[in-house]
Amino acid sequence: MILIKRSVLMLTVLTCGIKSVAQTTSNPEPKKDSTTFAKRAVASVADKFAIARPFNIEYTLTAPYRFSSEKNNTSLPDGKVTSFQQLRASTNINFIKRKTWMLGTTLGYRLTSSETEVSTTGSPMVTIAGDHHYVFGTLNFTYFSTIFKKRSFFSSSFFVDGSEKQLERIKGIFTGTMVLKANQKTKMTAGFLVNLDASAQSPVIPTFSYEHKFNNGLIVDIALPRTIYLRKFIANKGRISLGTALDQTSFYLYNLDGSNQKYEYRQLDINSGLVYEHLLGKHFMLTAKSGVKLSPEGRIFKKQDSYADPVYQIGPDPAFYFNIGLSFNPFTLFGKN
Repeated sequence: MILIKRSVLMLTVLTCGIKSVAQTTSNPEPKKDSTTFAKRAVASVADKFAIARPFNIEYTLTAPYRFSSEKNNTSLPDGKVTSFQQLRASTNINFIKRKTWMLGTTLGYRLTSSETEVSTTGSPMVTIAGDHHYVFGTLNFTYFSTIFKKRSFFSSSFFVDGSEKQLERIKGIFTGTMVLKANQKTKMTAGFLVNLDASAQSPVIPTFSYEHKFNNGLIVDIALPRTIYLRKFIANKGRISLGTALDQTSFYLYNLDGSNQKYEYRQLDINSGLVYEHLLGKHFMLTAKSGVKLSPEGRIFKKQDSYADPVYQIGPDPAFYFNIGLSFNPFTLFGKN
């Protein structure tokens, strides 16, 4: 779901705000003994593992998998995806920051390359290959306030997306979030997300985040509806995580039936497995992910219709995936406490 991907940006804003609240409500700084220095060093490393990074590029390879399919509620023979690869690039920049508000932008590009073996009843299997380009951009405004003596955040995003041919949709997203708890060990928020998009599966979604640091170094990091992770920092430049994250594959299709009708393909992906992140120098982050991708279903629907009215849908089998990415953040320095 597009709204799930966009919620990552909103949760990033919340992370910054929660850290601010925790700092202003904590006790005066204790004596700088070895324990204090160790804690501050861990906090410094954690700051470098932000969800949304200013610049990011990543590559994903999915192993071959089979799928069931149907068209206009009529079952078709099973097919097979023999090759599935994605290349993504994005930038996330806040260009105006004030005490009570912030303005920024997010720009992204995704290339999906696939080869699929399909057939209709009584016909031989044929291979369909193609590259699909998807671009998007958002203008994001965030306002910081206090409600019922709780720090609160309100964000709105003007969202456009499309393909290499042209822009296709204009959407809007609004979120409201309240910080329920924020201290050195635990951070918790609750709120909602409204997606102003006629094709959205769920116009309104509740959001919840919870992070807790245990004394043994393990960290529970939950950001619903998108991620659930158990994390652990390794040495002073690495972090390993075990858990699940929601993602989405989407792109626009043209000339499927020889007409000028435009279609959109959308698929929800549930990626479960291991994530390893490692700092390279002062500004670069190398990320590797691997595990099992579960996609409940994928749908092709007319652009003017909603996801709930597909003309074609598939049920993919679980598949192994591998992802590697590199991020660049010029605004932080490793080791600065």
